[in-house]
Amino acid sequence: MTGRTGYGRARRAAAAAVIAAGTVLATPGTVLAASGGLPPKQPLVSDLGADGAPCVSGEERPYVRSVPQVTARLYGPGGGQPGEVSRVRGEFEAWWQGEGGAEERVTGTTTTMSDTAPFTWQLPDTVPADTVVSWRVRAVNDAGASAWSSEGAGAPCQFVYDRTAPDAPVVSSSDYPDDGTWSPGVGVRGTFRFSAQADDIVAYSYSFLGGAPKAVAADADGSAGIRFVPEKSGVQILSVQAQDRAGNRGPRTDYTFRVGAGPAPVARWRLTDAAGSRSAAAEAGGAARAGAGVTFGAPAPSGTPLTSTASLDGSGHGFLTPGSPVVTDTAETFAVGGWVRPGRVDGTRTVLSQDAGTARAFTLGLAQAGAAPVWSFSVGGARVTGGLPETGAWTYVLGQYDAGTGTARLYVNGRAVGEETAATAVAGEGAFQIGRARGAQGYRDRWQGEIGDVRAYDRIVVASEVKELATRAARRLGHWALDTAPDGLAPEEGGGAPLKLGTGASLYRLDDPCDPLDLECGQDWPLEMDGDGHLRLDGASGHAATDAPVVDTSGSFTVSVRVRLTDDEPATPMTAISQGGEHGDAFKVRYDPENSSWDLVMAHADEPGAPETVLSRIESPDGNTGPGHRLTVVHDASAKQVSFYLDGVKYDEGGTAGFDAAWKSTGGLQLGRARTADGWGEYLHGAVDSVFAYEGVLPEEDIRRLPWLPAAGS
Repeated sequence: MTGRTGYGRARRAAAAAVIAAGTVLATPGTVLAASGGLPPKQPLVSDLGADGAPCVSGEERPYVRSVPQVTARLYGPGGGQPGEVSRVRGEFEAWWQGEGGAEERVTGTTTTMSDTAPFTWQLPDTVPADTVVSWRVRAVNDAGASAWSSEGAGAPCQFVYDRTAPDAPVVSSSDYPDDGTWSPGVGVRGTFRFSAQADDIVAYSYSFLGGAPKAVAADADGSAGIRFVPEKSGVQILSVQAQDRAGNRGPRTDYTFRVGAGPAPVARWRLTDAAGSRSAAAEAGGAARAGAGVTFGAPAPSGTPLTSTASLDGSGHGFLTPGSPVVTDTAETFAVGGWVRPGRVDGTRTVLSQDAGTARAFTLGLAQAGAAPVWSFSVGGARVTGGLPETGAWTYVLGQYDAGTGTARLYVNGRAVGEETAATAVAGEGAFQIGRARGAQGYRDRWQGEIGDVRAYDRIVVASEVKELATRAARRLGHWALDTAPDGLAPEEGGGAPLKLGTGASLYRLDDPCDPLDLECGQDWPLEMDGDGHLRLDGASGHAATDAPVVDTSGSFTVSVRVRLTDDEPATPMTAISQGGEHGDAFKVRYDPENSSWDLVMAHADEPGAPETVLSRIESPDGNTGPGHRLTVVHDASAKQVSFYLDGVKYDEGGTAGFDAAWKSTGGLQLGRARTADGWGEYLHGAVDSVFAYEGVLPEEDIRRLPWLPAAGS
């Protein structure tokens, strides 16, 4: 009998002899080496390794850049069976062919340890470079030594110590040469090639200026290539290092190239033509013939350069076409997009498409997902969907096919929606269509609503460009400096609706000189540097309000106010600004003394006890000192999210929340109070100043500039 069974019988016989001689075993289930009188078992090759890598020999042997530490799992006579522990030591041996062909050997022996522990040996620095080094191990106890791990069915472990770093690589590109010239450009994919003077290059490490490091595997000839889409124009630096099979990296090569602006659209129609026109003028590409169902001079989305758009009636005559292809090769990269406002969202409705025989190469528009409409972009048989089309709501949509990755993407209001989807493009050499798509029985899926600023590109439209195309500049609706209030009315500086001061509200101005040592003089300077006064509220009934809503709370808006609390320890919640309906507030900003925080509260409906979304900022009460705090609310309806800024800062954690329950408020803008279950309440005891209201999302840099942001730049 051989193997583990033979060892077990011999162990039991030895144990019986020891017991007969009066020796006591140390621990039940544990056999000491002396009691067995047997040598350890041969180490297994599968239990050996070097610097965490498994034991390998032959052509697969690893190349390492430092002399490794080798590791073994050794077994006593029990062979590592559960409950059987032995003490052994490891004897390691390494050898190689030295200069002149003579074999050289080094050895190392570990301390005696339990065979449950790993046994390690750091090979000496005398190990030569660029030479095959073999090593093996055996276990030893008082009864003898095991066979070497390389004997019998085993094999020696091997490695090659390589400390020579490769040379600096050569970087080249015909798309973006390093010759001082400017190459187009943003969104245009280019190829870069790497090569190095070595026969053991396995990879290249590279990074673009401002980007994260990446790696690419080398081809069989040791060279490699990458593709890169510039995200912005300017001077760019590509840094590359070659890496050999041992992990050595050579000197860095910095390759400098210049990226120009992205090429202009290959076709563009603003669709701002005069009413009665029967064709749309093109800024690029050819003029587009308009069907009888197209009416020019329709409204344009606010906050954009467009002054008007084209309205399509959804009939067989509601279309525009240049009569020729715009995307000349639909198998290559392209993007199409424009501003749209659907008059209907039922069925399938096409914004843009291009004919491919009796079908279409691509379509951009809206489709149905179950009972709900979604924006849709299809290329070949692939489709990307996402976003929620709404009747009468302006939206910027853009579909993009990337031939480099073979994927289609859809953007709605500047943000990617749905999943990037693998797509196989089809040839589409037919005419470009606005407002309809080709089908087997003729044109179909007609658009009803407005379309403006249609563009087509033969390159990638990068994320920052998509965002810019979809951006609608915020429009100032009101600015109340709160410096004067003739007849109890604080005027809006542009002539809009005034804020009417209620009982308990008064205007403070620093018109007359006062004693600088007077605490009242020193503590009640105007809160903001855009005027000479502010509004005082008594905390009992003091407030100011407009008669009608200022912002449309169902859409995107920005509201900002500066507030200073009078009390050191407020006793009850106090609202600085709000706008709501009959039962509740669409939004309000209040101070919560229980948590010492300013809170933005967004109610989900104009109903008592409606759910709320709350964003909070911890802040101590002012105690009638200091400049107070600027509180800013931003609701982005297209992104369905709300953000809260304290003194121009939106904290990464808790500064923004998803919010898809916006509703249109009917009440006026309120300073110093909010709707409660018992009517008006949460009156503010403090000072309020410099109120701003905008339609749209005010950019963060502009929020930080309030109140010095000029009205003309809004």
